[in-house]
Amino acid sequence: MPIYEYTCRQCGHQFEEIIFGRDAEVPCPQCGSEQTQKLMSSCRSKLGGGEALGSAAPASSGSCAGCSGGSCATCG
Repeated sequence: MPIYEYTCRQCGHQFEEIIFGRDAEVPCPQCGSEQTQKLMSSCRSKLGGGEALGSAAPASSGSCAGCSGGSCATCG
């Protein structure tokens, strides 16, 4: 079940809501206004090795940042 972030256009309150259907009207829990807007939120995912998407990969020894095998023209 997706969790969406919203902001109320009337009072400015930001909140999260679990949505079961598409295009559901989500009233503000603080003031009750239905003038809410869905926000774009960033998400992070974990890869199998415990690395999070978007995080910098650790530098491996013996290679430069431009390649993974250490055999390109920029490695020294």
